[in-house]
Amino acid sequence: MPSIARALFCLLTAFAALPAFAHSTEHMGGGFVAGFMHPLLGPDHVVAMVAVGLWGAFLGAPALWVLPVVFPLVMAMGGVLGVLGIPLPGVEVGIALSAVLLGGMVAFAVRPPLWVAGLLVAVFAVFHGHAHGTELPHESSPLVYSLGFVVATGMLHLAGIGFGALVQSPAGRVAVRAAGGAISVVGLFFLQGAM
Repeated sequence: MPSIARALFCLLTAFAALPAFAHSTEHMGGGFVAGFMHPLLGPDHVVAMVAVGLWGAFLGAPALWVLPVVFPLVMAMGGVLGVLGIPLPGVEVGIALSAVLLGGMVAFAVRPPLWVAGLLVAVFAVFHGHAHGTELPHESSPLVYSLGFVVATGMLHLAGIGFGALVQSPAGRVAVRAAGGAISVVGLFFLQGAM
């Protein structure tokens, strides 16, 4: 069991060493594919979005579906703010903190009321959405591009939920909490780079 946690930690730490490619999809042009690839190519986005699914699975129903629905809905609103050019201070710090805190919630088995968990996820979703919206390729259709990044986000949440389903067994619970801890540590690397 510890070898699974170590392997996951190494994988997530490797993501931290990569540049944040989520912020450079200009070479892909616009449209659905560019929007879909945007969150997948940025390890800062990947770990935070997987953490949402992990935490939802860890908390169980109804958080299992509420958190992964709240995130893309609010992220889309943050994207609109970015498209409209409405400034939001500390976007990169907010994205990094999302990985630190959401991963930490899983690692430390934090079980707040559903509205608190939803609010925390929503706040971080605004930062992720704003980053997507401000970097929207000029030649793309904002609606089609947004659909792409919302679908990719949903898939990342599902990946987190899939791994989070391991909480049903004692060894799986340790693995899920270790994954949360690894995400939090990777978030610290992103936070250092964002400051």
